[in-house]
Amino acid sequence: MLFSDKLRIFSGSSNPKLAERICENLGMELGKIKVSRFKSGEIYVHYEETIRNCDVFLVQSFSHPINDHFVELLVMIDAAKRASARTVNIIVPYYGYARQERKAAPREPISAKMLADVLTTVGANRVITIDLHAPAIQGFFNIPVDHLTGLDLISDYLKSKNIKNPIVVSPDAGRASTAEKLANYLDAPFAIMIKKRPAHNESVITHVIGDVEGQTPIIIEDLIDTGTTIVNVVEGLKERGAEDVYVCATHPLFSGPAVQRLDHPNIKEVVVTDSIALPENCSDRFTVLSVAPILAETTRIIIEGGSISTLFKNAGI
Repeated sequence: MLFSDKLRIFSGSSNPKLAERICENLGMELGKIKVSRFKSGEIYVHYEETIRNCDVFLVQSFSHPINDHFVELLVMIDAAKRASARTVNIIVPYYGYARQERKAAPREPISAKMLADVLTTVGANRVITIDLHAPAIQGFFNIPVDHLTGLDLISDYLKSKNIKNPIVVSPDAGRASTAEKLANYLDAPFAIMIKKRPAHNESVITHVIGDVEGQTPIIIEDLIDTGTTIVNVVEGLKERGAEDVYVCATHPLFSGPAVQRLDHPNIKEVVVTDSIALPENCSDRFTVLSVAPILAETTRIIIEGGSISTLFKNAGI
């Protein structure tokens, strides 16, 4: 049942199936919008229904081609503001440029902050996102940010598998907190991989903190990009006597030949969400869990009021 005749949800071109699933969960139709490109590459947007005094929600992940999807969202926000929308709320399941959230060397940008500034300046009133690469990015915005997580979704699925001798593995120190939460949910031990990065999208495993011999590792990440790091971690775990591995991540970027890399004989299953539209050529090794119910319920709470933290096991989220 439609709970507000002033709610409108529209999809950009990055993940229309997710937008449709959100609307299905809310019992409403996806809004009609025309998004096209001129021969020059410029983006054109036209809302094909009235949105005056409406609470507009725009669904757009910053997936490949990220720059096109980002600019497309900016044009959608601007068109909504000029059409007299009451509020413009952006659902960005995957927030790109999040790995550029600080200066690690002189003369580098903080691109995650720049994106936040642009989105706010164009007219976004609220951001809903999932598993930011760095949670501190919430502070880059001067508007409300609802930071959701796919961890409960993944942990419930893994629990239903009844995995024998599980051990949760953080592929680096930065994911240790997430790995610890998942280990607590599964009542399992956890281990940490120590790695060094000679270049972007490259890593070398140097140490493993924790005993993985004879255990079934569950690798937890926020995103998988090229898959190189994950394969290195899997092979490092196998060298140390571990069983075949489960790989879990919220955001399946899957750049380049990542899908082929992850179709690895020592990977039992790859568990991801639909925060990013998955390529069609994925094998049965890949399991996709939908974040649509979480996003739909968050949308309902924003419109009707209530606490979003009640959606999660960890009420501090």
